[in-house]
Order: sequence, then structure tokens, then C-alpha cells
Amino acid sequence: MKAMYLIAIVLFAVTKSYAQEPADALRYSWLTTNGTARNQAIGGAGASLGGEFSSLFINPAGLGFYKTNEFVLTPGYSLKNFNSTYKANSEKSNNNNFNLGASGLLISSPTPDRPIKSFTFAIGANRIADFNKNIYYKGQNSTSSYSEKYLEELANNNVTDPNSAAADYPFGSSQAFNTYLIDTVHASDGSVSGYRSQANPNFGLIQENTINTSGGITDISAGVGLDLNEKFFFGGTLSFPFLNYDRNSHYKESDASGNANNNFNYFESNETLNTKGIGINGKLGIIYKPMEDVRIGVAVHTPTIYQLTDKYSAEVITDLEGYGGAGVKSQSTLDLNNGQLLETKYNLVAPLKVIVSGSYVFREAADVRNQRGFITADVEYANYKGASFKAADKTDATSKNYYSSLTDAIKNTYKNAINARIGGELKYNTYMFRLGGAYYGNPYKNETASLYKVSGGLGYRNKGIFIDLTYVYTINKDINYPYLLQDKPNVPALIKNTGGNIIATIGFKI
Repeated sequence: MKAMYLIAIVLFAVTKSYAQEPADALRYSWLTTNGTARNQAIGGAGASLGGEFSSLFINPAGLGFYKTNEFVLTPGYSLKNFNSTYKANSEKSNNNNFNLGASGLLISSPTPDRPIKSFTFAIGANRIADFNKNIYYKGQNSTSSYSEKYLEELANNNVTDPNSAAADYPFGSSQAFNTYLIDTVHASDGSVSGYRSQANPNFGLIQENTINTSGGITDISAGVGLDLNEKFFFGGTLSFPFLNYDRNSHYKESDASGNANNNFNYFESNETLNTKGIGINGKLGIIYKPMEDVRIGVAVHTPTIYQLTDKYSAEVITDLEGYGGAGVKSQSTLDLNNGQLLETKYNLVAPLKVIVSGSYVFREAADVRNQRGFITADVEYANYKGASFKAADKTDATSKNYYSSLTDAIKNTYKNAINARIGGELKYNTYMFRLGGAYYGNPYKNETASLYKVSGGLGYRNKGIFIDLTYVYTINKDINYPYLLQDKPNVPALIKNTGGNIIATIGFKI
């Protein structure tokens, strides 16, 4: 509750100028491992395995295992189902979309007569985040209203002049004030003593929230790996993640009382947000083979430094049963901001990750012709609470203070977590069979969330051509707050996302 209180203060203290929130940092940080179909079939593990194109994005030391050139293409198709529960009411929605996994080119230069046995360069693209979601939830609330956040904004800024309420907060309470959703309260002498909302929770409010998001993060990476005496493998990757996030949200509160004369029928708040930008990070890794069948790997992913731009607009629509004038009223940020979107430039630092991994590789078995295989596992430390926002303009004291407060809210809301991945493969001549699983830990301090993956796949390799096919089933439990208030309990919707991802990889030895 303390963390939610702090976030509410941050969000509404200066809403006329900014639209970022702590959830943005988690959205761009709570990422799973995405790679080729082979990598996904074994749970995304592979920081010690080597010899796999996904090494470019996980542990580039694995590139040192290559002795040949390779081209890889990985298309995929996701099928997602969302079950949302809010105020004991359940709703369902779904979303399907195409995506592109780890794809690119790898060039290796073997030098068997030297201590450095091979040097490998790789360049590729990988979709490391998919923001495509359609979420809907609904419930009846008798304790609070979304509209109260507008009252808090005016109270926090000590607004006593109605002209200021009508004009100075175009991205917040001015829209609600000008459509009479909130109105003035007068003292006995006629002066303004405060503000009130027409949406009275005592009568019961039917609350609905629809959130449609799209976009993703595509990582463009270049990396190198080398083999030192077939015992030590070193690698490094320079990555440029390109981020694009679109959100359209439609929130509605309706009168549940059935009273047609209480000056409130419904109001809507519609918001659009587009975030675009580019980041940079590095990945360093080492793999050690203490014996032929055992591999131990360590990889460090540096924090990602993003330069982002938000473009935001909002609209309030009200039907107040004739209060303030007949008919439906509406006002948008475009009306109050000379037709311009709210545009904000800022920096986001996404957290550090460290991976420790081990693999055991099976050799031929006497009773099964040419049988080979492996088992591999990763344990990953993710510093979610280390995410931070920075002002793009270092000379703007207001921006610096706002983003400093937002970073404090992140530290009070999120925690560091441990993620684990495990998988294995059995090979029979030219055919492979794979299974895997992954667990991504809860990033919240005071809420519960989790993400599980179970995967399986088949592979075929022969005469320089390989084809892999994988199915990944995901169970993701998360939360979504329709709004946050400073002085009342904030109740989230519980979101359960289940679905599959069908992934295929086609590759050629060059």
C-alpha cells in the first residue's frame, strides 16, 4: 500500500507535463529469452551450450564453437488468451500475431593450427519483446472512482481558481472540469472551497477497462566469439534494441443505481500512447570446458540505456443527465493544447542481468546407433528494481525532480528476481527431439506475478540444411491497476495470459 501511495503521488503531481509511470520500466525489462526454434524448445536455456545462433543474444561465447558459416531465419506465430478478474467478475479476450525470432548471418574462420582455434562473427535480429495484447475487465465498485484522481491533482496543486482548473491541466483534470465530471464546491461566502465528482461510488459504479497494445522490441546485434584451445570460449555482443509501443485504452464508468435523476449516467476516458526509441547494451560471456562432456558458462548483460519519445493524448466524454447542459459532452487534450499531442523525451535504463549456466553433452551410446544429446540449464539474476528514468534535458530541474521521484517509486514497487531455464535434446541420426521449461520470478514487492513456459520441438539436420519446429506454451500471471489514488485502497485486475507460440527455424550451412 505504501508503494502504491508513492506511485499515485508521482503520477498526479505533475500530470500536465508527463505521462510516464513505473509500469513502463517493468514492461521494457521483464523479458523472456527468445531465440531460434531449437533454443525455445529447450526452454530458452543455452548460456553454456554454444554452437547455436541464439548465443549471439544470450552468451556470445557460444559463437566460438562454430567452425562453419550459417544463415538462419526464424518466423513464428503467437496465439494468446487473456482471462481478467476484477471485483470478482471475470472476462475473456484474445490476440494472435506473427513475429520474427532470432535470424541472421554467422561467419566463422577456423584456425586449427593456432591457440585460437576459430574466430566467429555474427549479425542478427531478434524479437525480444512482444507487446501485442487485448485486455478487457469489468466490475462494480462502491468505494472509489477513477474521477477522484482528477480531484487529487487539483488538491495537490492547491488549485482554487476555476479558470486554472479549466485550462492549466490539459492532460488531466481540465478535461474532466470542462465536461462537468468534476465541479466546484462553494463556501458560504461564495468562494471556491474545493471540488467534487459527479461519479459517486456510493451509488455503485460499473467500471470497464479495455486496453489494446501492439508493437515490440527488436534487438539488432553484432557479436564475436573465439575458441581458445577448445577449453575456453570468449565472446562479446553489441546490441541496439529498437522499441515501439502503442497503447489505446478505453475506460468507462456507468451508474449502477438505475437512477435517471442523480446527474450521472456515465463517463469515458480514452487515452492513446505511442513510445518509440532505441537503446544500447553489451553482452559479455565465457564458457569453460573442464572436460569434454561438461560446459560451464557465465554471461553478463549490461543495463540497456534507452532514448525514448512518448506521444500522448487523452479525451473525456460525459453523459450527466442534463447537469451542466443537455447532451453528451467531450473534450480532448488536442482541444486544450493547440491541437498538439503531449510529446516527452526521456531516458530509461533497463536493468542488468547475470546468467550462470551448465551443460552436459552425451556422446554416442553403444545400444542406440549414433545417439547423442545434451541437458542444459540457466539461472539468471535480474535487477528489476535497478531500472531508472532520466531526464533528457539535464538543465530542466522540474524534469529531473519528476524522474528522480519516478525512480524512487520503481525501487519501492519492484524487486530483483531469479529466473531459471532448463532443457534437453536427444538426437537420432538426422532427427532431434527436445523438451524444456522456464520460470521467471515475481518482480513485484507487494503483488504476485509469475511467468512459466513449457516447450517441446523437433529438428532435422542433413547435408548443410536444418529445420526446427517448436511449440511453446506460456502461463503469465500479472496485474493491472485501472487507476491509482492516494487515500483509498487500490484494487488491481488480475490478468492471466495463456497461449502458445509456434516457431520454425530454417537454416543453411554456407
